[in-house]
Formats: sequence, structure tokens, C-alpha cells
Amino acid sequence: MSSPFEAGELTADYWIDRLQLQPHPEGGFYRQTYRAPLLIPQDALPSTFHGPRYASTAIYFLLAADDFSALHRLAADEVWHFYAGSPLLVHSIDPAGHHRVTTLGHNLDTGEQLQCVVPGGHWFGSCLEQPGTYALVGCTVAPGFDFADFEMGVRAALLSQYPQHTHLILALTR
Repeated sequence: MSSPFEAGELTADYWIDRLQLQPHPEGGFYRQTYRAPLLIPQDALPSTFHGPRYASTAIYFLLAADDFSALHRLAADEVWHFYAGSPLLVHSIDPAGHHRVTTLGHNLDTGEQLQCVVPGGHWFGSCLEQPGTYALVGCTVAPGFDFADFEMGVRAALLSQYPQHTHLILALTR
């Protein structure tokens, strides 16, 4: 009997089970896989951080079916790494209101990328390019992620601030 990996039959449920992923507040599933042992003191960090932070953290993150990662922002930069599944669209809006979309995936010939960076302070969220599929990615944050630095986007406030992105905001907020 062949494994699901050898047979090319990997599913979102396979990854959720094998990687022991849990629901994430922004949507999707995740599990922290790394937290650097180095702790950076608050006085060595910009004022956007309210307390000490580990130098870096990393997670697995999975979106499946029609789920999406709701618009949110962090104080730190986040690097996204594509691992498996279908292409994932990472949308970001910088403080000046400029929208950027990066397609994470394995097909470099069509413009997909294996990695992208979302700078701290940018609103961002993600969705599957092909609904009904899944995407498994990794996210590395430096200085390390802390929920104290996590701000979920509020639809009404985002619509007021970025009316030019109404369609995106409606699609990526709850």
C-alpha cells in the first residue's frame, strides 16, 4: 500500500492531522514550530512593541476550501514560505494605501513565488487562488510573533481608511 504522499493524494486534513494544526483566530490552521531562545529586551525594540520579544518565531499555516486569512497587521515583518498545495494569494495594503498581491506557489514560470515578505505595519490577509483546494505555508516573524502585536482588521474602519480597496476588504474581513 502506498502512502498518500507517494500517491499524490495529500489533502488538507492529512496536513492538519500530521502537523497537529489548530484553528487560528484569523482563519485557517496553524502550529508554532520555532521560538528563538534569544529574548530581545523592550528597550532595544521600536516603540511599536510593548514588551520583550523573542528574536524570531515560525509557524506552519494552512488554508483550505473557502476559508481565508482575515486582514490583520503585526508590528514585525513576516516572511511567508510556500510548501504544498495550490497557489495562495497574499494581499497587503501599506500605510499609504497601496495594494500588493503576491502569488505563492511552486510554478515560478507563471510568476508564482516561493517566498514573500509582508513588512510590519501593513494590513494583510490571504486566500486560495482556486477555492476548494488548500495551501500549506510557513510564516517566520522577526522579532518574534506575540499576540500583543496582532491587530485584527475591523471592516468598517478599513473601508473608511481605504475605500479604494472595498472589494478586497469585504472579501477578507469577517
